[in-house]
Amino acid sequence: MNFLTAYALPRFLQWIVVIFVGSTVTFIIPRLLPTDPVEQTLRRVSTTALTDPRAVESFRNAMLDLYGLQGTPLEQYGRFWGRLIHGDLGPSLGAFPTPVTQIIRDGLPWTIGLLGFTTLLSWLLGIVLGSLAAYYPNRRWSNVLGGLLVTVYPVPYVILALVLILVFSYYLPIFPLVGGSSGNTSFSLAYVGSIVQHSFLPALSLLLVGTAFRFIVARALASGVVASDPVAYAEIAGIPRRRIIFAYVLRNTLLPQVTDLALGLGALFEGALITEVVFSYPGIGYRVYTAILQADFNMIMGVTIFSIVGIATAALLVDLAYPLLDPRVRYR
Repeated sequence: MNFLTAYALPRFLQWIVVIFVGSTVTFIIPRLLPTDPVEQTLRRVSTTALTDPRAVESFRNAMLDLYGLQGTPLEQYGRFWGRLIHGDLGPSLGAFPTPVTQIIRDGLPWTIGLLGFTTLLSWLLGIVLGSLAAYYPNRRWSNVLGGLLVTVYPVPYVILALVLILVFSYYLPIFPLVGGSSGNTSFSLAYVGSIVQHSFLPALSLLLVGTAFRFIVARALASGVVASDPVAYAEIAGIPRRRIIFAYVLRNTLLPQVTDLALGLGALFEGALITEVVFSYPGIGYRVYTAILQADFNMIMGVTIFSIVGIATAALLVDLAYPLLDPRVRYR
């Protein structure tokens, strides 16, 4: 009971406050932008279909109601929360009248499949390789691997992605240039194979950058643990090195890296914008890019709110898991 009232409840309340404040800021910022989606739509439509001034005014009122822009800002804010509680984020301007929730639902599996896999794999590779490199700093493989990953990490991601495209899609046409799949969309081995083939280069680019970053962090954290007294005593006591690495070194550096993993998984809802734009991958990030170009602030708000909820929930789960990972939290 003490755990619930003293530890879990304050963090749950903090989760609610973060989502409330984040959603409120998301509501305010698009309304401060100089672009007006209703007027942009009106200008585009009136030049092709609407000529009667009464029809134009009727269409404007309909669009204002549709986008929740009628009334005072306070009234708009109340309707915003009313719709949000019911899961209604309004229609998309770029794909009118398709609801924003449907567009997000269509793009989310692509983003989760790509980012979920690369985030988990790069996290595992980074912390294991980084811990091993810290424990064996003088081994040749450790120096070579560290040199390669430290060289890859500062390279701008766009350059790395373009190099992969030039090498494996242009000079060596092994993988497709753009898209998420090809052929018949019905579930079959051929369709699954096309998804894997199209996602290989985006996944490889994310995996290289993610592994390099986590390797550097894990090696730095593990170096301090390797030089500590408990590890020295364990080596003197003759404990097997594999157990020292995983039970002493890796475990004592795990806490901040679990936080990094959880926040990375929570950020899945915002998509990998640069990756999906460069490779024309049909995920959330590509849809956000299109929404920005079209001033589709309903779509931008929808993805932002999903991202806020995802990251806040990931942070909450990490906080609740800390007592299981760190005895100091349990006994405090």
